[in-house]
Amino acid sequence: MTNNPKDNFIIVDHINGYLMPNAPDIYVMKRATPFFNVPEMIMGSMMADDGNLKFTPDELDAFLKTEPAAKKWIRPLVGGDDFINGKRRYCLWLVDCPPNELRRMPRVYERVRNVREYRLSSKRAATRKLADKPTLFAEMRQPTTNYLLIPKVSSERRRYIPIGYMTADNIAVNTVLMIPNASLFHFGVLTSCVHMNWMRMVAGRLTSRYQYSATICYNPFPWPLFYTDEQQKRIEATAQAILDARANYPNATYAYLSD
Repeated sequence: MTNNPKDNFIIVDHINGYLMPNAPDIYVMKRATPFFNVPEMIMGSMMADDGNLKFTPDELDAFLKTEPAAKKWIRPLVGGDDFINGKRRYCLWLVDCPPNELRRMPRVYERVRNVREYRLSSKRAATRKLADKPTLFAEMRQPTTNYLLIPKVSSERRRYIPIGYMTADNIAVNTVLMIPNASLFHFGVLTSCVHMNWMRMVAGRLTSRYQYSATICYNPFPWPLFYTDEQQKRIEATAQAILDARANYPNATYAYLSD
């Protein structure tokens, strides 16, 4: 770059849809399922609760002082910003809560009633129908096993999107994407510079930030299916080394580690 405006551009014959100069018009098409034999990527659960099922740490402390029986029904809640920046939130996870126990927790019951009223007031018929199950999230996709988490939106200033494993008790919401039962090999490939370069080329943008998606970034990705066993073991070893390095800094956020 120079101070002369004429030196800050080049003349090309053609620019394709990915803003590549003199490149052919070849596009990555959306896919509903992975093109290769890899685990499915799913979106986190949607709440539609008007804030009644979620808590900040301070809100949860105050809530449990007056409703201590609710503690067994509290789970960590994780969205994209929570995951990247180490923020803590919690939620009521009442999947297996019997009606008689719910009735014995008046403050929980009040929040459930508020969820029902909020959904009934919606202009969307589908949301109003969800009022029949106010103890549950509107859309339930929580894995029963550990899963790999990818934030849907992250900063374009990072070379790598923060990606990491979560245990099944961390309830993921729809600002993240999940891959249940992802192996070290899958983690290693997804955190590689190869996949990140692919992502930067095909992903959408929210303002200038990366907007990762299953249908464009993950499902059509050309996985390295022809690696030898030795090469796959090297990828897995590198992936484990990444996890081990992160474990040395348990109080550091993914934002800090990625920067």
